[in-house]
Amino acid sequence: MTRHTLSVLVENKPGVLARISGLFSRRGFNIESLAVGPTENPEVSRMTIVINVDRLPLEQVTKQLNKLINVLKIVELDDEHSVQRELVLVKVKTDKGMRSNVLEIVTLFRAKVVDVAPETVTIEATGSRDKLEALLRVLEPYGIKELVQSGVVAVGRGGKSIADRSLRSVDRSA
Repeated sequence: MTRHTLSVLVENKPGVLARISGLFSRRGFNIESLAVGPTENPEVSRMTIVINVDRLPLEQVTKQLNKLINVLKIVELDDEHSVQRELVLVKVKTDKGMRSNVLEIVTLFRAKVVDVAPETVTIEATGSRDKLEALLRVLEPYGIKELVQSGVVAVGRGGKSIADRSLRSVDRSA
């Protein structure tokens, strides 16, 4: 099984997310990451879906997705031809003696402190999955009290947009 990132343009209407996630569920696929948000067009939302699946079942799912009335465009984004980022907020235990160590780690990872309390520091970091996993491994010995991580958001590299291409088609060239 391999990791695939799908960028799906959909009509911005109630129930679309449920229909799309239901399709993956019925096929027995676990969605590893899902991020949904508005696009430059208020009538269209972009879903970034990350799944681990073999190529053939992925093609079957994209064909079924493309048949859904609210799906406008599906593009598979590979790592080489896209920019992919995640966001993590992590609350770390810090006492006075360890706070400077944690702040040094924040600087090394180009993260930022977004909240300070007497016994914790909340850190915001964005980047690739590998970068965020490395940050969390380094912070773990200090004690992670709370963690929330977004799904992947991704966009193709270069000047073209997936909306520039004709809608209602599956395009793997990103």
